[in-house]
Amino acid sequence: MNKQTAKQAIPKFQTEAQERAYWESHDSTTHVDWKKAQKVKLPNLRPTTKTISLRLPQHLLDSIKVAANARDVPYQSLIKVWLQEKLHSR
Repeated sequence: MNKQTAKQAIPKFQTEAQERAYWESHDSTTHVDWKKAQKVKLPNLRPTTKTISLRLPQHLLDSIKVAANARDVPYQSLIKVWLQEKLHSR
């Protein structure tokens, strides 16, 4: 076999710590042909979020809460949806 097609077998590890130590000192390209890799969708993963502080005029926040209540959704969720929609409409 030539060097391009011969891939080393991935060793069996007894612990996660052993596996971590191995991959910290070894290159995965000697074990995996990344050219054959396929994208995987993980639809149930939640994106990471960042807490922010946003100052709004009271009347604006009250209006947002009324709109959210009419849609039976939390007002913060409605704000996120509106922000996302605005970004995508640009």
